Amino acid sequence: MARSIWTGVVSFGLVSVPVKVYSATQDHDVHFHQFQEGTGDRIRNKRVNERTGREVDYSDIVKGAEVSDGNYVMLDADELDAVAPGRSRSLDIHTFVEQSEIDPIYYQKTYFLGPGSDETVRTYALLRDAMADADRVAIGTLVMRGKEYLAAIRPDKDLLVLETMFFADEIRDPAKELDAVPKRAKPDKKELQVAVQLIDSMTAPWKPEEFRDTYTDRVHELIEAKAEGNEVTVSDEAPTATKAIDLLEALRASVEAASKRRGGKTATTSKAAPKKKAAAATKKSATKKAPAKKAQAKKTAAAKKRAPAKKTAA
Repeated sequence: MARSIWTGVVSFGLVSVPVKVYSATQDHDVHFHQFQEGTGDRIRNKRVNERTGREVDYSDIVKGAEVSDGNYVMLDADELDAVAPGRSRSLDIHTFVEQSEIDPIYYQKTYFLGPGSDETVRTYALLRDAMADADRVAIGTLVMRGKEYLAAIRPDKDLLVLETMFFADEIRDPAKELDAVPKRAKPDKKELQVAVQLIDSMTAPWKPEEFRDTYTDRVHELIEAKAEGNEVTVSDEAPTATKAIDLLEALRASVEAASKRRGGKTATTSKAAPKKKAAAATKKSATKKAPAKKAQAKKTAAAKKRAPAKKTAA
């Protein structure tokens, strides 16, 4: 069973909910060691005093912050711990918001939030169910691993999930980072129509298990091939950029290819088809039912003529 990486309480109003934080994700990257080329000699990183050239023990290292050119203020671990707000072990909820209001760029990493103990399951479930009924996400702050985080807590089925977030001043301004930000322009109507059709034809339910890290798979294949002395197959080149004059044709060809993969019908065609069939079926049914009503009316009229007239009492 996984170990929690943070324990504390979630506080909102006068209510405190003991919780434990667990990692929700894991990477599957290939981890490499460093060697000197042409040898089997490992490369090691050492902490070396740049003046004396001697190696320094980790316990003898302190942190320094530059305050002016070449001048530093030295801080040791105890001094940093003294000002760290994490001693309170509290995740304070400041507000509740609608999840649609949060730009995904603010999300950093996902964690599972579990009850602090068996005795606190009831208060944990109360917070989870109240947030689910209100359809809200809690926004708060916590200190974890020596860093303060903005955090979002959201209900997810039986669990609460915590998303660490970037602060607003950590989000870069694209206007300052990009060479040029494309301005909004009125697109060609035909190109836009075919582009939307292409998106429709490629639309499908979200199934994350259908996607794999194919690059890491190929790295593993490369390692196995070299270990066995086999030749390495070269991957395909990256596609070249589509020229503006070829855009419409490229879009149409893409729609046709997507249509073939889906059995010859685009998403727009398959959506419209059932409506037409239903309308035709209704019309046909109505046509068949009409003569039946007329025949029934004729039978009723004939029966009335044949029926003997009732005698009235004298």
